[in-house]
Amino acid sequence: MRKLALSDEILLKVDKPARYIGGEINAVTKDPEKVDIRFAMCFPDVYEIGMSHLGIQILYDMFNKRPDVWCQRVYSPWPDLDRILREKQIPLFALESQAPVREFDFLGITLQYEMCYTNVLQILDLAGIPLHAGERTAADPLVIGGGPCTYNPEPLADFFDLFYIGEGEVVYDALFDAYLENRKAGGSRQDFLKKAAGIPGIYVPSLYKAAYHEDGTLADFQPLCLEAPKTVEKQLVLDFDSVSYPEAPVVPYLKAAQDRVVLEIQRGCIRGCRFCQAGMIYRPLREKNLKTLKEKAEAMLRSTGYEEISLSSLSSSDYSQLPELLDHLIADCDRRHVNISLPSLRIDAFSLDVMSKVQDVKKSSLTFAPEAGSQRMRDVINKGLTEEDILKGAGQAFEGGWNKVKLYFMLGLPTETEEDILAIAELCEKVAERYYDIPKEQRNGKCQITASSSFFVPKPFTPFQWASMNTKEQFLEKARLLKESIRSQKNQKSIKYNYHEADVSVLEGVLARGDRRLGAVIEAAYRNGALFDAWSETFRPECWEKAFRDTGLDPAFYTSRQRDPEELFPWDFIHIGVTKAFLKREWENALAEKVTPNCRQQCSGCGARTYGGGVCCETAD
Repeated sequence: MRKLALSDEILLKVDKPARYIGGEINAVTKDPEKVDIRFAMCFPDVYEIGMSHLGIQILYDMFNKRPDVWCQRVYSPWPDLDRILREKQIPLFALESQAPVREFDFLGITLQYEMCYTNVLQILDLAGIPLHAGERTAADPLVIGGGPCTYNPEPLADFFDLFYIGEGEVVYDALFDAYLENRKAGGSRQDFLKKAAGIPGIYVPSLYKAAYHEDGTLADFQPLCLEAPKTVEKQLVLDFDSVSYPEAPVVPYLKAAQDRVVLEIQRGCIRGCRFCQAGMIYRPLREKNLKTLKEKAEAMLRSTGYEEISLSSLSSSDYSQLPELLDHLIADCDRRHVNISLPSLRIDAFSLDVMSKVQDVKKSSLTFAPEAGSQRMRDVINKGLTEEDILKGAGQAFEGGWNKVKLYFMLGLPTETEEDILAIAELCEKVAERYYDIPKEQRNGKCQITASSSFFVPKPFTPFQWASMNTKEQFLEKARLLKESIRSQKNQKSIKYNYHEADVSVLEGVLARGDRRLGAVIEAAYRNGALFDAWSETFRPECWEKAFRDTGLDPAFYTSRQRDPEELFPWDFIHIGVTKAFLKREWENALAEKVTPNCRQQCSGCGARTYGGGVCCETAD
């Protein structure tokens, strides 16, 4: 029987003790004496959020298929346990073995959003691992980061030994083999880091040096040794059907944020929305085979007992065999009494035929993302939607029996005017009117429209990476204007409006666009008490304000200025296939309010064709 790292006395003192005991269904246990590498896979947020992340489930399954590797999981302790671990000097531990994280060979941390950065330092601190990579010895794990935030890893460069740029299924085996070879040869930690730098997609920040102009902009970024390449190439899965995918994912004890089977149907996107980082970094589009999806869905439902299955992709409507897949899933899920979730659907592609197929399965609200209220603004962001598309799609949803619709928008987009903001309220009103156009006897109760607005953050590797960002005060004024406009609409009782925290969005922009100098700010904020910054109840902006003052860095430098077209970005050393020239061209098209066709209609020459194997690249002329 496993010995738990925490006593019963401690577990009874903390909220949701099941977060820390492990032993879940499908968790992998191995004999530590029979493995050569122990890998602690960390999601730097609370258990329920981390257990919902598909990427960790994929890598956990893939790593543990190697007989010489034991991958275990670790999550951020909630503040109640954080205090106890510090007071009682209990080192942070992995769930499967309950062994201290510091005893592992690797600590892999996924970086899914910028607001987890202080939690990264919490993980290192509680584990007893020096925060700075340069202070670690052979006794410490190698700390490696992955995930979308590694497409600008520079703000965290001081804290990581390595970063993996791209999709994890590609070169981790090569990295593990290099580690074992180096250990067998008696090589040092530095020897391994140099070997690792020669593996495609692996970035070792200590082997590079940044220089700055007097105005604070980046002047130069160069490797310090021959082993480190000048350009780091993202890694991409091309044969999407042959790579590992979990047929028996770990089932959490607690209700996770995404408490269902997740079936990934494709990666990448053909759409080219100019604000969307994922749409650029995951190009080209790659689809999974229908036969593969049927087999994986059957296996996961059988091994987990979940009562819901969700299709995962950036734009599920663009999966070319969606009708055939739904036909199969409807029949199978109806027999099992399993609900089907269809997220990431484009409102113009959501046909009445598709909706009718899930008619008899439990309904929830439908989510659509027009992103902007006016046609001019939708053309600027290259959304590729007309008002007619939106109202027609909403009408089809209402006629199909839905009465709850969520509409997602952004405020603060480049070139936005007051008219564009007011157009959001007017569009919500038109959607509500479309519901009440249906004969009363055919309606399914009262119409409920939830309009949510996030605040625009210009992310790396998007056409908007040159754009400036609104201040907190500007964001809040725009949200106030929109809220008042919604209240003045005829059907305002059917429309609920909420918006994201403005100060969190501004900080996200700083961290997303920052350089190596921000490492000192992140560390100072953590020392000041910043933790779980993605959570409204625990976010403490004063910790960050003091950190910026004490380090002498101005956050507005990273957000408020529009970037020069020729400026060297901290992330320019990474090659994602999509070229900077294409992104610059798309920035110019945005300012000209010019729409670029999607990849299936016409190839726009983004550069992703260099990878080959993408559906969009195969069909575009």
